[in-house]
Amino acid sequence: MQVYKGLEIVTNKITHAEKQGVRHYLLGEIEPDSNFTAEDFCLKYNIYIETILKAQCVPIIVGGSNSYIEKLVEDLVFMFKHKYDGCFIWIDVEQSVLNRRIDTRVDEMVNAGLVDEVRQIFIPDADYTKGIRLSIGDPEMAKYLIEEKNIDGDDESKKMILQASISSIKRNTRILIYNQLDKIKRLINEKMWSVHHIIATDVFKEDRKEAVDEAWRNTVLQPCISQK
Repeated sequence: MQVYKGLEIVTNKITHAEKQGVRHYLLGEIEPDSNFTAEDFCLKYNIYIETILKAQCVPIIVGGSNSYIEKLVEDLVFMFKHKYDGCFIWIDVEQSVLNRRIDTRVDEMVNAGLVDEVRQIFIPDADYTKGIRLSIGDPEMAKYLIEEKNIDGDDESKKMILQASISSIKRNTRILIYNQLDKIKRLINEKMWSVHHIIATDVFKEDRKEAVDEAWRNTVLQPCISQK
């Protein structure tokens, strides 16, 4: 969903500061009502991979969308396995810790303006089967915006409907993560991908930025670098 223009909060796009000067490709490049397929992803990424390699840098493909990455790697047309020496890294977090992080993250997104962001593109009869409107957070909040118009001056009812929509975002995010985990395990067990499993749970147990940064370096960054 991050390939589409707009909905920066809903799609949780990386910020300019978070990029730390590193060029990121395909973020916010595609028109929001387009239907960006796995084939489109592969065509774009083949171009970007070659561009990055010519600059003598290492391409890092990040997802998210494991089905798109599977298409890129497995499709015989793109010959990814024949052209490149890939290293697959799965950064994982213990489920109960991840669930708490989901709740916190969604609350942070709401506080950052998620409702108003969806309101800006809200169309009552919009097509939620393609493009950026497939993003978790858009259809759930659109339901609230429809109900909001039907409730005159009843702030308590509006709050209840809003909380129900927020709960739906959290629930659907958990479902997405479960599906992603199933896909990763299938790629390992059925497609025989050699995947380096990095446990990042300790990072999400810390509160202070210094402690988070140190945990990230020790439990994620260094183990990932050692896999090269």
